Amino acid sequence: MSHIARIPPADLQFSFVRGAGPGGQNVNKVATAAQLRFDLAGTRALAAPVKARLRSLAGQRLTAEGAILIMARNHRTQEGNRREALDRLEQLIARASIEPKLRRATRPTRASQQRRLEGKSRSQQTKRLRGRVSADD
Repeated sequence: MSHIARIPPADLQFSFVRGAGPGGQNVNKVATAAQLRFDLAGTRALAAPVKARLRSLAGQRLTAEGAILIMARNHRTQEGNRREALDRLEQLIARASIEPKLRRATRPTRASQQRRLEGKSRSQQTKRLRGRVSADD
């Protein structure tokens, strides 16, 4: 089930503005660029940890009121831009809902420490052999 389907329509707000991009002569007349505002702070559709991850993922798209603002202006039609804005919000929520794996600190094994030290002494010996030869002959 998609994440957008769980979000109530009251949390999503669309507005259309005139935008740069493809559209020919219409680009100066018709408001086709979609501006999607998702009320992250007020939504109850997402769990608190997902909200926190989404807040950090949103970056500059997060407004001071706690809403995510997504601009889509790549298509010539309002519907195309509306679909693109919803897709981008869907991808953002999908990335935020993946819980990062906890890294557990481990200690190197005794054998791996031994191998490391043996490698170091081998390279030390090699470098020592590259030195000047004494004139004892």
